[in-house]
Amino acid sequence: MLEFYTYTLPNGIRGIHRQVRSNVVHCALVINAGTRDEHPSEYGLAHFAEHAFFKGTVRRRAYQVNCRLENLGGELNAYTTKEDTTIHATVLRSDFAKAAELLADIAFHSTFPERELAREREVILDEINTYKDSPADRIYDDFEDMLFAGSELGHNILGSKAALNRYRSENIQAFVRRTHTTDQMVFSSIGNIAPRRVEAIVSRYFADVAATTRSFSRTAPSVVEPFDRSISRHTHQAHCIIGARAYGILDTKRLPLALLVNVLGGPSANSMLNVTVREKYGLTYNIEGSYTPYGDSGIVAIYFSSDHDNAGRCLELVREEIDRLRNERLSARRLALAKKQFIAQLAISMESNEGYMLGAGKSFLVHSEVDTMEEAYRKIGALRAEELQEVADEIFAAPSILTYK
Repeated sequence: MLEFYTYTLPNGIRGIHRQVRSNVVHCALVINAGTRDEHPSEYGLAHFAEHAFFKGTVRRRAYQVNCRLENLGGELNAYTTKEDTTIHATVLRSDFAKAAELLADIAFHSTFPERELAREREVILDEINTYKDSPADRIYDDFEDMLFAGSELGHNILGSKAALNRYRSENIQAFVRRTHTTDQMVFSSIGNIAPRRVEAIVSRYFADVAATTRSFSRTAPSVVEPFDRSISRHTHQAHCIIGARAYGILDTKRLPLALLVNVLGGPSANSMLNVTVREKYGLTYNIEGSYTPYGDSGIVAIYFSSDHDNAGRCLELVREEIDRLRNERLSARRLALAKKQFIAQLAISMESNEGYMLGAGKSFLVHSEVDTMEEAYRKIGALRAEELQEVADEIFAAPSILTYK
């Protein structure tokens, strides 16, 4: 990790920094707490808490929180996933200390005032309505709920309207106290600031926070039998996902699976599914594959939308391409091209300093390390065709299917 500088504050909060030439600094507090840490009576609370962080602190009202960096031309935002909550900021280099101070104020001194929560509740209710109007988004959540049924991962991030209307300030405070512990936090940053100076600034605003330790552990999801289900949504098009559980973020097979999914349904026009289903037969505008690893599991999903009359044929073609990967080893030339493409996509994505910073923070939080670009290239270059065929056979031996009719 020579290109990264790491440090640990006395309270257990860890930091990772990369110094690059730029007038802009990106920074984030990455917290290892998400929707899988909610009790059944708290579904949707992690996401509500993320919104509530912006609604006022001991020192600032909501308006002051939102304008603190925007008045300087900077940005402040946050997001919630199944496993983490991230509060992040982008500012000019000269304003880094202001951004660090604000992130600390939000994370540790928010008051969650009821009058502000009432307004924000309406915003999230509208977000839920927007999500329900988007079958391309909703089907992913429904599929994941079924794939992880009965487990911590088996419920969506937004929660329900009924639950949201029930939550009050004390519910958010209790959830944050239980899950947002200092031993589960990383402060990630990237910009043209000397590492020691970054550590000093972060320490100034974060080191006086009392040390806290997580008192619970996550439970691995239990086995769910493969399924083939249809739901009537009365949509203009049919929407379909075929997929399965996959490897967790620490599994050594994670990288060959990521390359395999890129070959099968990656964003490039030459992916197997795009070439066959869209370009050769013209049956869909949108077909794509994705792989999302979690701490102890993961999900692979192939999604497409089509006219209702074409859905069956699309699914048949997807199955054929999957079977090709399971039964036919990639040629040396095809594998070399796939690696080259994957490495280039990775390099291009890392041109975004913000994306790099967020990815490094998450990796350091989970792995306690971050691969350099050179190390990532080496690992991709060493992948063998047999590894891709092996993971294809393991993952897609008995896939599940969900269709919106």
